Amino acid sequence: MRWEPGRDWTLLAAGTDITHGGVWRTPDRQVVKRLIPGDDRPSRYAYWRRQAELASSGLLELTSGLRAPRFLKAETDPDGITLWFEAVAPSPVTPEEAAAALGRFGLNQLEPARWFSRQILRDRLADDAVHGGWAACATAEDLPAGVRRSCGLLWTRREEVLAELDRLPQLPVHGDAHPLNLLRRDGNDVIAADWDQFGIGPLGFDLGYLLQSTRAPAENLVAAYQAGSSSAFPAEQVRRGAVLTAAITLVARAAWALAQPDPVDHVLRLTELSPIVEEAVNHPS
Repeated sequence: MRWEPGRDWTLLAAGTDITHGGVWRTPDRQVVKRLIPGDDRPSRYAYWRRQAELASSGLLELTSGLRAPRFLKAETDPDGITLWFEAVAPSPVTPEEAAAALGRFGLNQLEPARWFSRQILRDRLADDAVHGGWAACATAEDLPAGVRRSCGLLWTRREEVLAELDRLPQLPVHGDAHPLNLLRRDGNDVIAADWDQFGIGPLGFDLGYLLQSTRAPAENLVAAYQAGSSSAFPAEQVRRGAVLTAAITLVARAAWALAQPDPVDHVLRLTELSPIVEEAVNHPS
């Protein structure tokens, strides 16, 4: 019998057909996430079982800075895995509060398991290369000439950029720290959802995702991150990791969007944050 959500469940997020088949809220204040089979390589960013293994470990219910909602149970069937969590009522988290929480989260000492992601950006760029890279950005008439140039340079120099990120301190990362996944504050911590890409990544990685998905200036986010981490790392390293991560993410999303029916949002965001891409390619550390 094929798995189906409850009839009285409320859909929170439609399935992506990549790592999950949907997220729902039940009438008794639980959140249900459906995982569907996909990439079965444990260290890859899209490993489909990661969130089930992470939730079952209880690892992220004890961390500081960011924490996961309380895990209730997992149910496995021939077509996938269903995860049940305690529902968390969202409440706005400012970009600065989020950045400070990310700074604290990076200081957690976690013993890596086989299912931790390890090279999110390298994996994603390898996938992009298979599909022609970011060529769409080079000919996009909606992008200013300077932006097209910076996108091309970033693609050309991608191995240098990845090597630079590899030289930074490697820390625990949420993997997709944009505002919709940062549900609410809980004291000095933030309760976060969607840990599909959780693992180890370069200093500034999570801050880069936050930078490209908010309107807060980079210097404000770096200052808040430093406050949260008690300046455990040099501010220039934090900024560099964030800028490189944000630049790659911005251009990759725009290149993907240009092949879609309505690429406007991603193209506009890349244009608005083009100074970040320019900084990434023109001001190496």
